[in-house]
Amino acid sequence: MIIILETERLALRWFTPEDAPLILHLLNDPLFLRFVGDKNVRTLDDARQYLRHGPLASYARHGFGLCHVSLKAAGTPIGMCGLLKRDTLEDVDVGFAYLPQFGGQGYATEAARAMLHYGRTGLGLKRIVAITAPDNAGSIKVLKKIGLHHTSTLQVPGYHTDSLLFTPVEL
Repeated sequence: MIIILETERLALRWFTPEDAPLILHLLNDPLFLRFVGDKNVRTLDDARQYLRHGPLASYARHGFGLCHVSLKAAGTPIGMCGLLKRDTLEDVDVGFAYLPQFGGQGYATEAARAMLHYGRTGLGLKRIVAITAPDNAGSIKVLKKIGLHHTSTLQVPGYHTDSLLFTPVEL
């Protein structure tokens, strides 16, 4: 296992195929389906394929990707957070999704803030953005807390509605 970073309460590491149960649960959560979309992951084998063609392929291609997030003290898996390089966006973006029982506890903000810092200092990325659904109030709140602000609305292929683009404050 490759641990990418740790925060006060969280451990972020690269996914492995053994994380398929978390992916299956997470990608079929009603909030994920509503705000991110249906990735057609219905079985553990589908989840392993998602990992193979998504995060694992991104690690090999870019040296970064979505990471498994767990509670550091107990090792409990709670979701994912990481950096994505989409063909449809000029910049790398930070993305995250958590199991609903871990919402509202500051984990998304803690992990996303740490991931931004890692991207800038560890990977040397100059600019990291984010996209979210216009009605995803939770994600919007997190993005504002980590210092990003809404600058435009755009259509991202694979998403059923327009997305809000959040960018860092330009100096």
